[in-house]
Amino acid sequence: MNRYLVKATVVGALGGLLFGFDTAVIAGTTEQLSSVFHLTPWTLGLTVSIGLAGTILGAMTSGVLGQKIGGREALRIMAFLYLISAVGCSLAWSWDALMVARFVGGLGIGGSSVLGPVYIAELAPAKWRGRMVGLFQINIVVGILLAYLSNYIIVMQHLGALQWRWEFGVAIVPSTIFLVMLYGIPRSSRWLVTTNQTDEALDVLRLMGSPNSEEELQEIISSVHLERGVKPEPLFKRKYGLPIFLAVTIGMFNQLSGINALLYYSNSIFAAAGFSSNSAALQTVVVGLVNLLATLLGMSLIDKLGRKTLMLIGSVGTSVALAGVAWVFFTNAHQGLLVWCFMLFIVFFAISQGSVIWVYIAEVFPSRVRSKGQSVGSSSHWIMNAIIAGIFPFVAAKSHALPFVFFAAMMAAQFFVVLLIYPETKQRSLEQIQAGFGIG
Repeated sequence: MNRYLVKATVVGALGGLLFGFDTAVIAGTTEQLSSVFHLTPWTLGLTVSIGLAGTILGAMTSGVLGQKIGGREALRIMAFLYLISAVGCSLAWSWDALMVARFVGGLGIGGSSVLGPVYIAELAPAKWRGRMVGLFQINIVVGILLAYLSNYIIVMQHLGALQWRWEFGVAIVPSTIFLVMLYGIPRSSRWLVTTNQTDEALDVLRLMGSPNSEEELQEIISSVHLERGVKPEPLFKRKYGLPIFLAVTIGMFNQLSGINALLYYSNSIFAAAGFSSNSAALQTVVVGLVNLLATLLGMSLIDKLGRKTLMLIGSVGTSVALAGVAWVFFTNAHQGLLVWCFMLFIVFFAISQGSVIWVYIAEVFPSRVRSKGQSVGSSSHWIMNAIIAGIFPFVAAKSHALPFVFFAAMMAAQFFVVLLIYPETKQRSLEQIQAGFGIG
């Protein structure tokens, strides 16, 4: 581990911070947006989910873009989209303008969710890859915490009608920093090999501190040698069936846990349980802090206990916690337990799904289709996210308990799918994982 590798990893993962910030900042604005733009539960859901529509498109298209121009250059485009969105949301003069700005931000989120983990995975040594790709997830939860914290600070300033504009506008600062820092990191050695730039690839491996850079370069060349005569290879082939299933299901289950329903509507959920607006904003900061601490714990365990073990533990814990949330709303009593149930849910989610998803999707595909496979897995995640975010306000308006009953059942189902189908990938090189699937 040297400073060049650390710098490239940190900058590549900064897209995760903006990802998390843009994901969570909407939670503090829903009440004012509903008032300013006269939103119904349906149009509020649309306001939240329009960003996810952009995210889906960004996730589906960025893999091809990354393979064509390289992850670093593609991430620069995503950073520019983040910046445009932050400016547009803060200055939105109408609901239509806000919707367009949120859609543009969604493009950046979707693209960075694909490009960031792939860029890091292709630079990282096998023994550190889980923790280094996991830094992307850590940055996501740091971004979520910063969004909740900035929302709370802005609420306490009593800015009145300008409050929601300030909450969106804060993202201008990290978006600018991300864009500038992307001009100080190298291109991926694996991508350079696929474009026949082997001399530069060797320089990058040496810069990243590879203990045997020439041997590693030859391994990479061998892994992509057969690709050159068949590029571009389609992803949807029978031999990629298991990796596709793994990527799609882990993406879907990530959202079927209800994690983003909580992140997007946390203020409204706490308000429905009887908390004041200031108290609700503070509760979200507590949830965000717990999320960060639990994610750090997950990152310390991911290369020790392994991806599959963490997923199994998380499935049980999140199912129990979500059942507790549903019980609070069903009985309409013991509302003080709500924040504890949410914190328990966040802990088990963060050490399992939250820590594993982007690492796992980045690992299970061979290099010749890795970006495309990352797009598919990320797209399943964001499509399910958009569906849940869009209908949650409507369903919750009918019954606050019902969504959490559903989420708990989905986590129980996830336990058996992971137990019976998911392979373990810890401490195996990308080439070894590829060979294990029989697609070398």
